[in-house]
Amino acid sequence: MLRADDPRLVLTLDAGGTNFVFSAVRSGREATEPLSLPSRPDDLAACLDALRAGFAAVHARTGQQAAAISFAFPGPADYPAGIIGDLGNLPAFRGGVPLGPLLADAFGIPVFINNDGDLFALGEAIGGLLPWVNERLALAGSARRYRNLLGVTLGTGFGGGIVSDGRLHLGDNSAGGEIWLLRGKLDPAAPAEEGASIRAVRGAYAAAARIALDAAPEPREIAAIARGERDGDAAAARTAFARLGEAVGDALANAVTLVDGVIAIGGGLAGAAPLFFPALLAELNGSFATPGGRIDRLEVKACDLEEPESLEQFLRPATRQVQVPGSARVVPYDPTKRIGVGLSRLGTSRAIALGAWAFALDALDRR
Repeated sequence: MLRADDPRLVLTLDAGGTNFVFSAVRSGREATEPLSLPSRPDDLAACLDALRAGFAAVHARTGQQAAAISFAFPGPADYPAGIIGDLGNLPAFRGGVPLGPLLADAFGIPVFINNDGDLFALGEAIGGLLPWVNERLALAGSARRYRNLLGVTLGTGFGGGIVSDGRLHLGDNSAGGEIWLLRGKLDPAAPAEEGASIRAVRGAYAAAARIALDAAPEPREIAAIARGERDGDAAAARTAFARLGEAVGDALANAVTLVDGVIAIGGGLAGAAPLFFPALLAELNGSFATPGGRIDRLEVKACDLEEPESLEQFLRPATRQVQVPGSARVVPYDPTKRIGVGLSRLGTSRAIALGAWAFALDALDRR
């Protein structure tokens, strides 16, 4: 089992379409100041040079003591083999680029690559929302503890990852947790990501405000309009985030039916959570129509960990005593199953870096 104070050092990378941000993690904490270099997405040779230069600089800063390199990189990819496929935001990668082997040859240490949704979930399970939940339960005097987490990132895309009892669920093809490909509620002919991303918020605002998509502001500005902090169509802004919450909530309901764990939400859109969490929770706690009447959509009740009253209900369930038949003995019984939905406690980038560190060390220990 990975210890949070493990002293082994891992070089990490936050790979964006514009910049690469290099760092290193030791004992679950950043071990050096981040270094940012242009990613050069249209020129493969220049992009690879930037990757080598960035890791080399951070490796030198930390005394060349790294046990591994580990980072998130966009897919499609064969992550176990370290081969990157055709990328949308890094067009220089075409036809399969063996990035992992290239870096392993350059630095002489193992290289691990995964997607950001998986590493975000692992980071939140190790040092973020999941331990935060269990600490609050302990402080409340509850014996209940959670071991499973579904992590999602809302931004340019809709990423996801699953951690079960401390282990990242990768799947047999490293394709576990691909929540973006669930069928979308708002448009069943499209994947869930089309209703759960930056472009979805802009598109919903444009439609509700009856303006061209190109004229729609960015989600941060739309959130400010919804809060009355800047001029614009406030009703359209609120509608845009309500639709985001509905789309995300539907996808989460489908996913958590299989995962049954705490849900951690990060990414650039997470800052607008007060605007879309009500619709998201309404979807999770909604119902289905059946021939026998309506039934709860989930077997569990989803609690909003960011709202004090809902958090209190999550921490202090209504337990009652029931008698063992034929005996005077009584045992505690809580008839309501619960999960919590909350925001990243680390911040998305930090959670991904922590997840990358933990993933590498776990892989090294398994060798």
